[in-house]
Amino acid sequence: MNDTQTPRRPRAGGLGRGLSSLFGDNDGDGAAGRSGTTPAAGVRQLPITALTPMAGQPRRFFDEAALNELAESIAARGIIQPIVVRPHGKGYEIVAGERRWRAAQRARLHEVPVVVRDLSDAETMEIALVENIQRRDLTAIEEAEGYRRLIDEFGHTQEVLANLVAKSRSHIANLLRLLELPRSIQDMLGDQRISMGHARALINVPEAEDIAQRIVAKGLSVREAEKLARGAKGNDEPAKPRPPRDPLAADDGSIDADLRALERQLGDVLGLKVSIVHGDKGGAITIGYSTLGQLDLVCQRLTGEGI
Repeated sequence: MNDTQTPRRPRAGGLGRGLSSLFGDNDGDGAAGRSGTTPAAGVRQLPITALTPMAGQPRRFFDEAALNELAESIAARGIIQPIVVRPHGKGYEIVAGERRWRAAQRARLHEVPVVVRDLSDAETMEIALVENIQRRDLTAIEEAEGYRRLIDEFGHTQEVLANLVAKSRSHIANLLRLLELPRSIQDMLGDQRISMGHARALINVPEAEDIAQRIVAKGLSVREAEKLARGAKGNDEPAKPRPPRDPLAADDGSIDADLRALERQLGDVLGLKVSIVHGDKGGAITIGYSTLGQLDLVCQRLTGEGI
């Protein structure tokens, strides 16, 4: 069952900014508003037809099977977590909880529980982006497009975004670079035909779309994709310094390369710097963070609260 239907265990004040500070408070009704906003009267029931999706919702892809599963759960138990909305025209615009709203329609509900907030456009986009990222519901492209909109329309810097979502600035920068890829490759990443590692290897590569098609057709690994990309560039880029070689690496450096690829993969998931040291008696994984918000994100991932 999706986490939107599972009540979260109360936490003793979070280390990071998180959704609670954006919503205004971390109590169940959300009674207190964020500074400069009008406090909500708590959870209320509104006609499902009074709600409309948010213009510019970060997420563009909705899994049909997951929606049907959520609709079945809602039909049996109702909506446990209220939908966050803001006044919009004669009705309300969904800020967080569009999946629940869509599933509630499939479950033939006439009313849904909501919390009404008086939010600016920037605050609305922040909440929608952070909620989806914390639940890992966005693709890399959707996340990147959300960051780009906050930068272009609301003047956010990469550093502000990194603090907002509790991820590293380099993670934000890497995601934004994905938007330089042709749309066809972005779509491949969006529907998971290729991974973020594959996509990053294709940035600024000649004939990137042809290489992407080969990756999909042959099921190539990220390492193989990187090799193809280097070949397409004609190996004219200066060689990057190699990290210290693992003492157990084979002569061809395969173990070392695999560990580096794994570091990048884990780093993409967490949005933080990850280092792996491997030896004959085991090893260690180090996750670097620079803010308490980032530490909070790691704790959520390890305890399952952010999933």
